[in-house]
Amino acid sequence: MNFLAHTFLSGDDDDIKIGNLMGDFIKGNLDNEQNSLINGGIKNGIILHRAIDSFTDMHPVVRKSIQRLQPQYHKCAGIIVDVFYDHLLAKNFHDYSPISLPVYSQSFYHLIQQRKNDMPVNIERLIHSMVTRDWFNGYATYQGIEWSLKGISQRLRFESGIENATEDLKRDYDLYLEEFQVFFPELISYCQDILAKQHNAKI
Repeated sequence: MNFLAHTFLSGDDDDIKIGNLMGDFIKGNLDNEQNSLINGGIKNGIILHRAIDSFTDMHPVVRKSIQRLQPQYHKCAGIIVDVFYDHLLAKNFHDYSPISLPVYSQSFYHLIQQRKNDMPVNIERLIHSMVTRDWFNGYATYQGIEWSLKGISQRLRFESGIENATEDLKRDYDLYLEEFQVFFPELISYCQDILAKQHNAKI
């Protein structure tokens, strides 16, 4: 899953939201010396991030979405599906949250600006871009998805063509939406179980 889904699945705990956002930027064992200064709540967010990625990668419905793209995009198909699913979440945010996407987005942007000092330096540019370009609301549009895919393609060390994948989303939109609507409630339930266990462990 991509940034919107990861943060949305974090529940109401700010530390877990921060950790989930950081998940792709923190490597290795969370108990090693390099990661020893990360507080427990943020570590729980990183653990949740990794659990989301594992659950998503193993899910048969997600694999159907990926397989549709593999003949053209090969190993980048999973990256594209992550972005597609964030689009589908943004577009249908009212189905999953009592808070509107614009209100949720501004609240999260405020949080990450307040908590920049709790995050690694290599995430600063991402935070600035996320806030100033309003990524979350942008995900709800084809233009926002295309911009996101272009950004990813520029960071890859090979020609991927993923910047053109918005056309694949348009062509098979109903199929991706149907798959997302099956998969995402299961992921929500999975994350709620993890969050409940983490909460109970703190009591």
